[in-house]
Amino acid sequence: MNQKHKSAVVITGTSTGLGRVTALSLAKQGYRVFAGVRTQKDAQSLKQIASGDLTPIIMDITKAEEIKSALEFVSLVVGKEGLFALINNAVVAVDGPLECIPIDDIRFNFEVNVIGQIAVTQAFLPLIRKAKGRIINVSAICGRLALPYRSLLSASKFAIEALTDSLRMELYSSEIEVISILPAGIVTPEQADKVEASYQQTLANMSPEIKAIYGKNYKIYMQGSVEDNRSAGLPPEKVANTILQALLARKPKRQYFVVQSLWRLNLYALYKRLVPHQYFYDNFYQGMRKGMGFD
Repeated sequence: MNQKHKSAVVITGTSTGLGRVTALSLAKQGYRVFAGVRTQKDAQSLKQIASGDLTPIIMDITKAEEIKSALEFVSLVVGKEGLFALINNAVVAVDGPLECIPIDDIRFNFEVNVIGQIAVTQAFLPLIRKAKGRIINVSAICGRLALPYRSLLSASKFAIEALTDSLRMELYSSEIEVISILPAGIVTPEQADKVEASYQQTLANMSPEIKAIYGKNYKIYMQGSVEDNRSAGLPPEKVANTILQALLARKPKRQYFVVQSLWRLNLYALYKRLVPHQYFYDNFYQGMRKGMGFD
């Protein structure tokens, strides 16, 4: 696909973290970026530091009226040229032992991470079809390998991987590329504070009996996640550059893995294919227990 300068791109979840970095990067590269945020404050903050053609749009992906309003605005701007790409990036992470997570929090996780992604994709597909463009779904490594205490994020990303595969087949005749980006943990300092406060609150809400079962291992695991968010994870620029590659490629890959150790990921993937499912997970978890000092 030949890409034109100033091709229009919609990206969700750009208030902070990867979404913000990606939106700013694409605008700097010459894309016409429509950056989805939830508040006017976030819109103003993003616009103040942007270089290039970046337009914040208010779009909480759980609100049908905001998706509709954003679609109407983008349609008016891009006209007959359509939309070159939709980047589904918005995400929430509801962590904790599955036994302890309130049902309303579980519903919210899937409302944002799955249903919201579908709603935005359905809305913008006619514009993407005009441009014979592409859909980029930001997934995660836990969309291929389920993790403890990240069951909801894992489940929602497994769902996104399945939806991406199905959509790719369904849109083949429309010449629309459907792509998945699977990063490992990303350095997002603002997220680290939220994750730390959330897991500390979860621990505080546990009964003594439940804390005796989960408390130590959960705390160890989540402290590791906080450390990834603070400094040990991937630079968000590395993931943003991979998204740019997926936009620029004439024939993009179906999946882009963004990790610190690709050989280790490939080894896990090969091992998972060659051995029985439960045997893999038994050994994977035993390795995690030993490495992280779980009970």
